[in-house]
Amino acid sequence: VPNVGEWISEVCSSDLNRGGVAVGLRLVDESHAQLLDDRRTLQAVERALRGLEPTAASEPNAVSGPAGRFIGPLAGELGIRPATLRKWERAGLVRPRRDPRTGYRVYDEADMRDARLAHQLRRGGYLLEQIAPLIAQVRAAGGPEPLEATLRDWHGRLSVRGRAMLAGAAELEAYLRERG
Repeated sequence: VPNVGEWISEVCSSDLNRGGVAVGLRLVDESHAQLLDDRRTLQAVERALRGLEPTAASEPNAVSGPAGRFIGPLAGELGIRPATLRKWERAGLVRPRRDPRTGYRVYDEADMRDARLAHQLRRGGYLLEQIAPLIAQVRAAGGPEPLEATLRDWHGRLSVRGRAMLAGAAELEAYLRERG
């Protein structure tokens, strides 16, 4: 709800003036539900970003290719099937390179980070289409750390929207009280 006045006008001029208070209140409820969903998304993103830990690719027992990890060991580390990683690759969530000798997929540190992030968000119920823009943003930022300012801004926008919705709800209540 970026503009409380527009929101109130929409609600008041729509069904409320035609006697549809229930429909107007449903619009308010839907707006609050969307805000709650947005807050949950932000929390899931923050949890997923906090959960990104360095991989064990440099450990002596890790099955890796030249400067990276093959699909099977990475899938095993994440507790998923290799087919899932291939699906994520088709969706653009991971972009492993191919070993020139074998043709095998080789996941570097950034690919493994993206796979862990995708895995955590999928476990949270997010669709691949919802995850792709976040991973693109992590890539563009060079990793999760530079996104802290973006997350603070996101928190701020949600707070502004929540307060605007509270003010709008108060104005709507006053309008309904006037109408009797």
